[in-house]
Amino acid sequence: MRLAELSRRSGVASATIKYYLREGLLPHGRQVNATQAEYGEEHLRRLHLVRALIQVGRVPVARARQVLTAADTSLELNERLDIAVQALPHDPSASGPDDACVRRARETVAELLAQERWQLGMELNDNFFAFHMLVAAVAALDRLGYACDVSQLTAYARQAAAIAAHDLDMVEKLAVTPEGEEAAAAFLILCEPLLLALRRIADSAESYRRFGPA
Repeated sequence: MRLAELSRRSGVASATIKYYLREGLLPHGRQVNATQAEYGEEHLRRLHLVRALIQVGRVPVARARQVLTAADTSLELNERLDIAVQALPHDPSASGPDDACVRRARETVAELLAQERWQLGMELNDNFFAFHMLVAAVAALDRLGYACDVSQLTAYARQAAAIAAHDLDMVEKLAVTPEGEEAAAAFLILCEPLLLALRRIADSAESYRRFGPA
């Protein structure tokens, strides 16, 4: 198909497709003459994947490129999944100054991970943004006077572990074909907004059940 047909079938504007081509998010088509190229079903599939990462997963373009580049290489699946998780949007400055609350939060989080025997493939420091985010959240609760010790975090950790097991079950099923390997890392990214939406709905439903009209 030509670019106009790829745009029509994907619902993505031609100018946006050209931008993705320039940024290396979408492979170039087969050149048929000096000004035109042809694209196949693999381009349509990749375009849907790119749009999902950027629009649903809120992944910045540069990080989306890293995820897709990793999917096209011979990296181990675990390495590709690490790159996908690191691509999720985050604010590295969220925790504020390194005060007593942050130091206590670091100790609490480290104790929780040791208790749950969670071993990670990268060093637990500020380069691993999820660790940093968790420290920031615990520190913020501490500053507000809300206790957030290991015993209270454990319930969340156990639920998260169950979700992670389900996530990786799905990844294993996906990663049995070349197309699935490409989508496996993106699956973890796209589950983030899915879980956030479910949690918000569940909180609202539980609040209505407990505190709503009889």
